[in-house]
Amino acid sequence: MIDITHPYAPKSDVLAAVPARSPAELVEQRARHVNPCLSLAYREPLKIVRGSGAWLFDQHGQGYLDLVNNVCHVGHCHPRVVAAGQAQMAALNTNTRYLHDNLVEYALRLGATLPSRLSVVFFTNSGTEANDLALRLIRAHTRRSGIAVVDHAYHGHSPALVEISPYKFNGSGGGGKPAHVEVAEMPDSYRGSCRDPALAGRHYARGVADAIGRLGAGSQGAGGFFCESLLGCGGQIVLPAGYLAPAYAAVRATGGLCLADEVQVGFGRAGDAFWAFERQQVVPDIVTLGKPIANGHPMGAVVTTPEIAASFANGMEYFNTFGGNPVSCAIALAVLTVIADEQLQAQAQSVGEFLQAGLRELQSRYEFIGDVRGCGLFLGVDIVAERAERSPDRARARALVEAMKARHVLLSTDGPHDNVLKIKPPLVFSRDNASEFLQKLESVLKRE
Repeated sequence: MIDITHPYAPKSDVLAAVPARSPAELVEQRARHVNPCLSLAYREPLKIVRGSGAWLFDQHGQGYLDLVNNVCHVGHCHPRVVAAGQAQMAALNTNTRYLHDNLVEYALRLGATLPSRLSVVFFTNSGTEANDLALRLIRAHTRRSGIAVVDHAYHGHSPALVEISPYKFNGSGGGGKPAHVEVAEMPDSYRGSCRDPALAGRHYARGVADAIGRLGAGSQGAGGFFCESLLGCGGQIVLPAGYLAPAYAAVRATGGLCLADEVQVGFGRAGDAFWAFERQQVVPDIVTLGKPIANGHPMGAVVTTPEIAASFANGMEYFNTFGGNPVSCAIALAVLTVIADEQLQAQAQSVGEFLQAGLRELQSRYEFIGDVRGCGLFLGVDIVAERAERSPDRARARALVEAMKARHVLLSTDGPHDNVLKIKPPLVFSRDNASEFLQKLESVLKRE
C-alpha cells in the first residue's frame, strides 16, 4: 500500500484503497500485465514506498542511501518542490494555448542560466521527446538527414532516436547502424585509442570530423552532431579537454548543427559548471534537457537560437498537450530556486571532490579498481580483472553492486562492458552521506 503517512503525501482515499502486495506478488503481476521489456534492479527487487533527500525507504521503513538517482535532482520529495506542485495543481493545470505566467517565467529563468544566443525554449515531457524534437529542428534548419554520434551513446527510445543511439542499435535486438548515421569513437582516455590527456581531445575530435566526412554532401549529408556533455551509458566518461571545440568546428564547417545532450548531467551536477558543456568552453546550437529538470516530474525542454527556431516555423504547428503546462513549470521553477538557495552546485563540487579523493585512496589499495573518474556528482569507478591490462570485470562490478545493496546503499553499473560503478546521487548528497558510502564500500572491498 502507498505510504500515506509521509508528511508530503496527499491524503486521499484513492491512495488508501490501493492494496498492499508483497514484492513477490508485484514481480508476478508485472510479469503478467506490464511491459515485458522493462527490467528490475537487483537480484531481489526492492519495493520502494517513500523517498526523502538522498534516501529511499522500503515497505518495512528500511532506508537505502541512493547513489544512482539523477532524476530527483534536489532530493527525493523536496518539500518546496512538492509544495509548488501541489499549490499549482490545486489552482489550475491546462495546456499552453492559454496564457500563463509560469510558462514565460520558466523560459526566462532557464534562459538566464544559458549563453545568451540560446534564448528560445520548446517544452516537452521527457528527454526522449526533447531529443526527438531537436532532430526535427536540425533537419528543418539544414535540410539534411545525416547525423554523427558518439559510440555507445543513448539519446532516447523513440524510433528516430534508437536509430542514432549506438547503445541501442548495436545492442541486443538492435538493427545495426542506419545509412544516415555515422559513429565517432568514444572519447575514452582510459580505455580508448588515445590515452594521453594532452593529445586526447584533438585525437577524438578528428574522429568526429571523419564521421562528418563519411556522411558526404546533399540531403544525406551531415545535419548535425549529437553528443552528451558527459557520457553516461558510455561509462561515466568525462570528455577530454579540448574535444568539443574542434569537433564543433568540423561540424559547422559543413553547415551542420551541434547539439549538447544535457538530459542526464545538467543543472549543476558537474559542480564547476551549471551546464556540463561549459567545461569545454563551447556554445552549442541546441541543448536538450530532461530527467532533473523537474525533480522526477515528467518534463523536458529544447533550447536553441532564434534562427534555428525560425527555420522550424514552416507552417506546421508544434503543439504538445502537456509540454510546458502550469504544474510542470511551477515544479521546474521550484527546482531552479532550490538549486540556487541551497547552493547545490557548490555542494556537488565539494562533495564530489571528497568522494573522488576517497575513491582514489581505495584505488591505491585495491588492484581491481582500474580507474576513478568524473566531475561533481557524476562519477565512475571502472572495475577491472587486471589493472595493467585494463580488462573489464563485469561480474565483480555486479557483485559489488549487490553487496552494497545488502548494506543499504544503491549503486548500478554502466559502460560498454557493464563494469563501471555509476555514482549520480541527488545533489543534496552530503559529505556525511559520502563518508558512509566510502566506509561501506571499503568493508565490501575487503571481502573481495
